[in-house]
Amino acid sequence: MPQSDPQQAQPPKHHPAVAAHLAQQASDLQVRIADAITKFAGSMLFVYIHAVGFATWMLLAEDSPCPTLTLDVTLEAIFLSTFEMIGQNRQAAFQQAKADHDFVEQELELKTNTELTRAIHTMTNELHQRLLAGEDKASLRRELS
Repeated sequence: MPQSDPQQAQPPKHHPAVAAHLAQQASDLQVRIADAITKFAGSMLFVYIHAVGFATWMLLAEDSPCPTLTLDVTLEAIFLSTFEMIGQNRQAAFQQAKADHDFVEQELELKTNTELTRAIHTMTNELHQRLLAGEDKASLRRELS
């Protein structure tokens, strides 16, 4: 079994735009906190905890739970929607960065393909001219013989 060279470059695990996004995300404490809250708020555990908590509150905590419970639920919804919007804004910024990177790469590939096509065209014309010149010499030799 051949040994792999440790100095050999490994292919990147992520697209460059993804890697940059993850590095920026890991470096910002506020983003990590918002991500943790968003991740938890988007889980079924969050739903179960709230179902049990609200049921307990309504059955045991107050005689008339509606006004206080409504205020708590409304405030929670405001905060959760804010965290959701933060997540959406960051996802949109990430998608834009990736789209910009992809555009640059596609333009570079188009330029390279155009240059290759032109080089092939030039070589084809050159070969064609050489073949025609070779045929002219051959026909001239036949006529002289």
